[in-house]
Amino acid sequence: MVPSSRRGATLLDQTGPMPTYLIVNATITDLALLEEYGAGARATLAEHDVTPLVVTNEATVLEGEAGERVVVLQFPTREALTAWYESDAYQAVIGKRFASTKGFAVVVDGLG
Repeated sequence: MVPSSRRGATLLDQTGPMPTYLIVNATITDLALLEEYGAGARATLAEHDVTPLVVTNEATVLEGEAGERVVVLQFPTREALTAWYESDAYQAVIGKRFASTKGFAVVVDGLG
């Protein structure tokens, strides 16, 4: 049986450590507050092993409904992402993201 974290695995998968990605998509409802959030969130990233891959307010939707705000952050592991997301520093600013956007965030594992 395939462990739940590996369901949907393909032949492209490798056995090494898999990076984990935080993907955010949102519609901006308060740009000034989002900019405040951005400054605070960037400061929280400095203490963690993370690589911002995409940060834009100008995404083009090809299919379905989605917002213009897209953020993709790469972490070396799910544990590293969780350590940042649940940190006191990030939790102190996340309310500004909730108040300035309408959207969603998902966590996905990449290929090792």
